[in-house]
Amino acid sequence: MESTSRFAAELGYDVTVVSDAIADYSDELMHATLNNNLPNYANAIVSTKEVVDSISGAQTLKISA
Repeated sequence: MESTSRFAAELGYDVTVVSDAIADYSDELMHATLNNNLPNYANAIVSTKEVVDSISGAQTLKISA
């Protein structure tokens, strides 16, 4: 997950990570990746509910800088 996000960002893509739709070997490793590494590559880290709401038009995704 992390390497794919990093590679996509290096290619110039805007990367959005759906935080509750990923897994890792342990919860500790997953949270470390979400909190420490992915913010360097992802334009947005959102939940599945936020994505579904955005697709259905209920809200707009908030992209963090």
